[in-house]
Amino acid sequence: MRAARFHEYGGPENLVIEQAPDPHPGPGEIRVRVAAASVNPIDWKLRAGALRQVIPVELPAIPGRDGAGVVDEIGDGVEGVGIGDRVFGLGGITGATAELFVLSAWAHTPATWSDEQAAGAGLASVTAMRGLDALGPLAGRTLLVEGAAGGVGSAAVEIAVARGATVIGTASERNHALLTALGAVPTTYGPGLAQRVTTLAPQGVDIVLDTAASGSLDDLVAIAGDPKRVATVADHAGGQRLGTHVVNAENDSTLLAAAAELGGQGRYTPRIEETYPLERIADAHAQAERGRTRGKIVISM
Repeated sequence: MRAARFHEYGGPENLVIEQAPDPHPGPGEIRVRVAAASVNPIDWKLRAGALRQVIPVELPAIPGRDGAGVVDEIGDGVEGVGIGDRVFGLGGITGATAELFVLSAWAHTPATWSDEQAAGAGLASVTAMRGLDALGPLAGRTLLVEGAAGGVGSAAVEIAVARGATVIGTASERNHALLTALGAVPTTYGPGLAQRVTTLAPQGVDIVLDTAASGSLDDLVAIAGDPKRVATVADHAGGQRLGTHVVNAENDSTLLAAAAELGGQGRYTPRIEETYPLERIADAHAQAERGRTRGKIVISM
């Protein structure tokens, strides 16, 4: 199969398109012929070697943790999915930017989503839902989302709105129209956030979700008034220091199915900033590494 791989840690220029061995699903897994895969922060951090002490990868490695495509091989013990089904989901820490990818968690892709939107939904929706679930029921509560225009943040906004929350989202001014379209009340991030939030929510916010790791976690805890009313999916060290909920993504088919259900209802639509062909994956990684992404960056196969 054709795949993007890096043979040593380093910059985006280390990514090459070449032939790689076909993977096969084990028990409880499926394989898809990939239509599209997303680019997440962990992908370029792994490629750069920034996580080598925590998450070592076997080189050469294929970047990408989530994608979408059509099922073409099914492992032992798998039920509820058939050859030719459109699905999206998560596999290992690497492997998605290739013609074939093994998934350990998946859901059927709703007809309302393109392949690119489905590819952008996997890791973002699971991360957002786990962060929101850590904060308890959402209906009737006011939620502040830090970094609301990014891949996880935009998913969290739409999902929280669908669950009945009033959402205030932080983003740069160029993304305020997007937040309004998602159902959030937009505001800028940075110094003075507490005062701006008080103006928008005079009764205060009930809960806070940090998706940005922008160094604002101390301020977010002060705004919430209690670290247990704050969850972070991005600043693990800060969250542990302050006593907030610290959330990691998990390969969870139940959460993916919940995201797909909202997608089918038109209540959650993954936002795609840009789609690159596989041959331009280095450009996609470079854009992701610069940050400030609006929604997701996707690789089309």
